[in-house]
Amino acid sequence: MKTAFVTGGSGGIGKAICLKLADLGYAVAVGYNANKTTADIVTSLIRQRDGTAMSVKCNVTMMESIDSAKFVIEEQLSPPTVLVCAAGDADISVFSVQSVSKIQRLIDTDLTGAILTTKAFLPHMINRQEGSIIFISSVWGEQGASCEAVYSAAKAGIIGFTKALGKELAPSNVRVNCISPGFIDTKMNSTLTADEKRAFLDEVPMQRAGRPEEVASVAAFLASDAASYITAQNISVNGGM
Repeated sequence: MKTAFVTGGSGGIGKAICLKLADLGYAVAVGYNANKTTADIVTSLIRQRDGTAMSVKCNVTMMESIDSAKFVIEEQLSPPTVLVCAAGDADISVFSVQSVSKIQRLIDTDLTGAILTTKAFLPHMINRQEGSIIFISSVWGEQGASCEAVYSAAKAGIIGFTKALGKELAPSNVRVNCISPGFIDTKMNSTLTADEKRAFLDEVPMQRAGRPEEVASVAAFLASDAASYITAQNISVNGGM
């Protein structure tokens, strides 16, 4: 049985991706940082479906935590051939008053964390000449968002990293792709007021929020053999924005 590791597996999109990959037959390592309870729920759901799963603590901003997660996953499951970097953080604030610590946290989590996690898990994929790496970016990484300048910069960096690394790893048969969700109905967006949500959805041609499962379906496709000739691409899942 092949293994998939999903960072941020306790989040809304991450959870949906874990469940989809389990349905494809992967043993799933559900990554979490602080929310072990939710990660354990995802793991339990997969096991209830007769799948194989485990919860794994992984703070993507710390290399020692990533290495520790890698050791546990390889020891209890197997070296992952699918890596999904879904761990992320967001902050809505005016850049000129945004604290340095908040700026660093966003960059460390949303950009550097994905890069470091990839660096840790990549050698086995190269050695086996097999692998699929999937990053979760954002519509704001494509377009930029007022009051989310640093978040937009980090997510744009993920898209650039995808395109470059995908070309670099193509001869090794390791595919690298990225998904840029639009407004998805997750906890991350639950802090918005009704007016703020309506203003955002007014810009969406499909006039509704996306569902985590719709992002997960794209991730499952990119992880599968059906996407064997797709690499270095960014796929938008945003209702037509």
